[in-house]
Amino acid sequence: MSTKVKYIIFIVVGIVAATLFYNKVFIPKHTFKTVHPTKGDLNKEIFGIGEVGAKNIYAITAQTGGKIVQINTDEGKWVKKGDLLVVIDSVDLPKLIEEANISIYKAKSEFKAAQEELNALEVQKVLAEKTYKRYKKLQAKSFVSQAEYDKAKADFDGLKVNIKATQTRINSSKIEVVRLQKALEALHVKLSRYKIYSPIDGYVIAKEAEVAQSVLPTQPILKIVEPQTVWIQAYVDEKISGDVKVGQRAVITLRSQSNKKLEGYVSRIVAQSDAVTQEREVDVSFYAVPTPFYINEQAEVLITTQTLKNVVKIPAYLIVYKDKKAGVWIEKEGHAHFLHVNITDITDKEAAVKNLDTTLRLLVPDKTKKSLSEGMRIYK
Repeated sequence: MSTKVKYIIFIVVGIVAATLFYNKVFIPKHTFKTVHPTKGDLNKEIFGIGEVGAKNIYAITAQTGGKIVQINTDEGKWVKKGDLLVVIDSVDLPKLIEEANISIYKAKSEFKAAQEELNALEVQKVLAEKTYKRYKKLQAKSFVSQAEYDKAKADFDGLKVNIKATQTRINSSKIEVVRLQKALEALHVKLSRYKIYSPIDGYVIAKEAEVAQSVLPTQPILKIVEPQTVWIQAYVDEKISGDVKVGQRAVITLRSQSNKKLEGYVSRIVAQSDAVTQEREVDVSFYAVPTPFYINEQAEVLITTQTLKNVVKIPAYLIVYKDKKAGVWIEKEGHAHFLHVNITDITDKEAAVKNLDTTLRLLVPDKTKKSLSEGMRIYK
């Protein structure tokens, strides 16, 4: 092969290589994506992370010690107010109640008998009084002996004493009946403590005892959440927590439902910050509580602290700094130009600006491409 041919081949290969470099390397390094400023509302948001909790969690405890004979619910079950949840062995209380009922029946019977006896004595007293008064008149005229008069008087006086004694016995019987009824009521109250009913419509989140297990007074058996009070106990950095106010809207993301955005609102701001983490607890309630829910599940919240209406906004990642001035790169007539921007507000995602038109083409910086510079040629 002659030198001339070799030289021609070399030139052709060089041209091909240069073309490939220009098309595959040079032009891509000078090609950038572009976006336009948009107009709309800008939400200033504060991020917080925490877990699912609830304002009202009821610990269902034993009111008296004993062995559990019945548990009518379990974790993850819904219960209604008044549902029988737990029964504890009442041992001999039913027998004591039966004996108390018998004692009341006996006391009432004695009271009734004494009342009937009093009625009979009252009748006898009327007759004895008449006899005594008649004998008194006859004795004054000496028509009856002193002994007959004395007997009539003694019978009358004896009946008065018996009536008084019977009335005392009746009063005592009344008191005894009341006493026994109070004792029976106390036994029923005591018996009621062996049955535990749900205080609310709620959701069982914990079962801390089992059937046949002996429990002590006040020992927890179940935990029930009032679903309307379920919220996110989120933690926000003190530096940014000052803008958070009760009632502000929020978006909640549960770890188990990361693709769903649940609506909520700030319902409480805890007055005391954590001295170690320097965070403040912000409780965010749901507008509609998801079911099922899981206490202590991790969650994130985005709290909207302010909404700027109808502003020009750009993605926050487009903002760069040149000579300590904030600005953006724009494409104009095929060249890159740095344009200073007047930022009125900024979030993690967007910035509100004043001096940009929505028709401008904003260049998106790309670390894989050549750095943008003033007047740099931009290929579309």
